[in-house]
This record gives sequence, C-alpha cells and structure tokens, in this order.
Amino acid sequence: MKTVFRLIRWPLGQLVIFLDWITRPEIPGFSAQKRAELDAITANMKIYQFRQCPFCVKTRRNIRRLGLNIETRDARNDPRWNSELINEGGKYQVPCLRLRKDDGSTEWMYGSNNIIEYLDKRFG
Repeated sequence: MKTVFRLIRWPLGQLVIFLDWITRPEIPGFSAQKRAELDAITANMKIYQFRQCPFCVKTRRNIRRLGLNIETRDARNDPRWNSELINEGGKYQVPCLRLRKDDGSTEWMYGSNNIIEYLDKRFG
C-alpha cells in the first residue's frame, strides 16, 4: 500500500511544482536600501519545507510575492535540517518558520496559514 501512495504522490508532487513554476508571482522591485533592510530582517528566518508539499509551495509563493529572501531548508532530503526540525523545533511538520529573535531565543512557527499571516502582517 505504501508503494501505491508513493506512485501517486510523486507525479502529483511534480505537477504541483510545475504549476507553481508557470504561475509564480512576480518579485517586487525594491530599492537597494529597501532590499538591504529586508535582507537584514529576514537573515534570522529559515523555512523548513518539502519541495513538493502543497502547503510549502503556498508558503514559498507568499514569500516570493512579498519579495523576501528567507533561506529554505529541505527537511525531507537533508538529514541535517530534518534532525534540526525535530530536535529543536519539536516536531516533524512542514512548513515551519524558524525565527531567531533579538534576545537570542528561537520561535518555531508551524502551518502555512500561520506563517503567511505572520509574514503578511510584518511585511505586507
């Protein structure tokens, strides 16, 4: 049964990636100063994700629409990010936004809707 799901999931995942690619939102054109400001703010943010996950695609599209440079970390194919997500974040769920705060603490935000709402309020 597990093999059947993989046979179905793989082509559907490829379709999701293709549709994302052909309908990708435009990146806003920012001045060099604005770009530098945004990059400084987002330097402490990381997205743990799976490439073919529809919720991760939705989150990445929003990040692109806002013109943010947030590092994406493949928690499925990179054991380092997988381990970090589980051991530090506390659960194996994507998308997950890791926020390193000014006081040195870390917040792990789960769920595409929560992440998108947070980014829209902060940068939208």
